Amino acid sequence: MRWTSGLALTLLLAAPLSAFAQDAPPKTLAQITPEIDALFARYQADAHIPGMVYGIVKDGKLAYVKGVGVQNLDDKSAVTADSRFRIASMTKAFTALAILKLRDDGKLLLDDLAEDHVPEMKGWVYPTTDSPRIRVRDLLHHVGGLVTDDPWGDRQQILPQDDFTRMIAAGVPFSRAPQSAFEYSNYGYALLGRIIANASGMDYADYVRQAILTPLGMTSSGFDVTKTPKAHYARGYRWENERWSPEPEMVDGAFNAMGGMQVSANDYAKWVAFLLSAWPPRDDADTGPVKRATVREMVQGLNFMSVANRIGTSGASACKQAAAYAMGWRVAQDCDLGLTLAHGGGYPGYGSHVMLMPDHGVGVFALSNRTYAGPSAPAWDAAVAMDKAGLLTGRAHPVTPAVADAFAAARAAYAAGNLAPLDGKLAMNFLMDRSAANWAAELARLRTEVGDCPVAEPLAPTGALSAAFRLNCDRGKLDGMLLLAPTSPATVQALRFRVVTP
Repeated sequence: MRWTSGLALTLLLAAPLSAFAQDAPPKTLAQITPEIDALFARYQADAHIPGMVYGIVKDGKLAYVKGVGVQNLDDKSAVTADSRFRIASMTKAFTALAILKLRDDGKLLLDDLAEDHVPEMKGWVYPTTDSPRIRVRDLLHHVGGLVTDDPWGDRQQILPQDDFTRMIAAGVPFSRAPQSAFEYSNYGYALLGRIIANASGMDYADYVRQAILTPLGMTSSGFDVTKTPKAHYARGYRWENERWSPEPEMVDGAFNAMGGMQVSANDYAKWVAFLLSAWPPRDDADTGPVKRATVREMVQGLNFMSVANRIGTSGASACKQAAAYAMGWRVAQDCDLGLTLAHGGGYPGYGSHVMLMPDHGVGVFALSNRTYAGPSAPAWDAAVAMDKAGLLTGRAHPVTPAVADAFAAARAAYAAGNLAPLDGKLAMNFLMDRSAANWAAELARLRTEVGDCPVAEPLAPTGALSAAFRLNCDRGKLDGMLLLAPTSPATVQALRFRVVTP
């Protein structure tokens, strides 16, 4: 498959340019918080938000949090890190992880038909005779063929469970055949809540509390807003006719799995820190309520990729993102921020946003108490500000012995001007792709241009079997990449050198 391998080599060869860039010394988070505060202050004013709280989780802790405005317009009580906001569709990540935990515990399979766990679905009439029946995983990824249902779905929050049972049994009009396209469905996540209840033998909210919230110490989070202490309750409002009006307070109901959770910033930071702790893969004890590998599985965007602009003010000028919906997360590769996981929340009385950068162990979130005022732009702009300040340090792969040994042999080959130091270390394709004589000619050309290269900067591994490198030479620098083959022992399948242009 030459196209695939060619793309891989291109990506690896490009790595040294960023891996070895010499940037200005990083700032501290405290130095850029005035800039971050200004971003959120401007958004609060423009969006007419009574109150908002935002936080940055870094290296496993809530590194910065700030409440602005009021949580209640009647008593003018200030927003704090303990104020409780509904997070709307950011609830879906909890629902997705609950499904995966039940899978881990042997209670269901992602390829199970949803109707095997929700019998009322068995009578559904599908849009075409060749439509596949909806699986659990189809609901997780929003590919069940159900119609986009914002804002209808938001108003179903209070629906009693018995009414939801009758709604399911009545069937649905499909928007399209399942598994044919992504289409966001709150109804689909409400069905996942029913699956969780039936598979676990307890109410959805009770299962999430027992399986996730309590083990993480999220004691102020839950679904029954009627029990929220007034001192911490962020009342929800809408902005209409140039004034604020309180939204109806919706009790916990059958659509809670798609958007009913309430959290404080202090509590939500524990959730963010737990998720980020799943990276990088390692040998440490797995002490979380759900396995690290399962958390990483949750954010695999496996279908229907799209090309999108980055959210925020840099979106128009930043490179495009490759994005997909995973399980409760929008997953995108960003050329500056790396892997990003994000989700917004819009709800009567509330708006929220979270974005995580697992490559850097950093997350930004914001919660507000105005209908559909999700602070996505300032959250992403804050992440970009952190990147520009040098605060997004990568979690480097370790240099494996196989890569270190191959690199030492590659350096020796450059010094010798031939491949003799790589004897016994080359994969069977290596000399088929370029002969030993042509390699000697290429090495001679490089040595004529840059001379000896006595100093190597630290390797920048891109995996356990690959690395970017930079050599400091008499008359310039050489960037390169090394890629090992899946052989035992590992052998060199590709080696590249490139003169660094000033």
